[in-house]
Amino acid sequence: MTVHKEEEGSGEPEAAEGYVPSQRRLERERHRRARARRATAIGALSTLVTAAVLYLVVVNAPGWARTKETFFDPGYAREAFVKVLEGLWLNVRLLLVCGAAVLVLGMLIAVARTLRGPVFFPLRFLAAAYTDFFRGLPLIINLMIVVFGVPALRLQGVTVDPVLLGGTALTLTYSAYVAEVFRAGIESVHPSQRAAARSLGLSNRQALRHVVLPQAVRRQVPPLLNDLVSLQKDTGLVSIGGAVDAVRAADIIVGRSLNYTPYIVAGLVFVALTIPMTRFTDWVTARMDRRQTQGGAI
Repeated sequence: MTVHKEEEGSGEPEAAEGYVPSQRRLERERHRRARARRATAIGALSTLVTAAVLYLVVVNAPGWARTKETFFDPGYAREAFVKVLEGLWLNVRLLLVCGAAVLVLGMLIAVARTLRGPVFFPLRFLAAAYTDFFRGLPLIINLMIVVFGVPALRLQGVTVDPVLLGGTALTLTYSAYVAEVFRAGIESVHPSQRAAARSLGLSNRQALRHVVLPQAVRRQVPPLLNDLVSLQKDTGLVSIGGAVDAVRAADIIVGRSLNYTPYIVAGLVFVALTIPMTRFTDWVTARMDRRQTQGGAI
């Protein structure tokens, strides 16, 4: 007959049917729960105190009455909400289309920068020049150049639609950032992975496609999602060309009423759209960190 015993002081039970936790383990679990409840209570109390202090500071400010009327008018908020939501659909479409284009173009640029051999030097140079230029050029200037400069050229067959031109400018800028993210992921893959693939008979192209790129993309998912979150917010900049998105819809109402509440509404709508993406990014990052920790422990 086998007897299952728990070593005193270890706190870790052995696998056995009908296991009963020791008194020491029960006390430790109660202590953990008590600490968690205490930490939650302290966090909630500090949050309430901070919110109360900020509220009192704001509402007791000398210009609060005028600020409330100008920025927090319920009537203008209701009027702007529907118009802002209609314009937000354009921002969502820009995010989907430009996001896909940015991922594809960024990947191509990153691969071009990592090509080996002197014959690919011109391609590597052009890819590096592209990333350096568009990462250094402010997005707002890039938008103005593309949205206002391209129509001024009067080229045959070239669109003058501010939505398409604004989306092109967003794609050009964000592709440079995403390309560097992909390149960092490719260079993080140990050279032995490529060597092992080559030893199994894969060509350089096959090793890159089937071995290097899958690992590189998987490692760079969190920063890629962060770039998409930033892209979602910056889609509002296409309004400088006259496209009626959420920001432009708010701007039209502000220009007519001289009340800035619609800007607050548009900002809150963008925040509400961004928070789920941000939380999803945090979840993916935490999940990948746990996997790496478990893999390192094995």
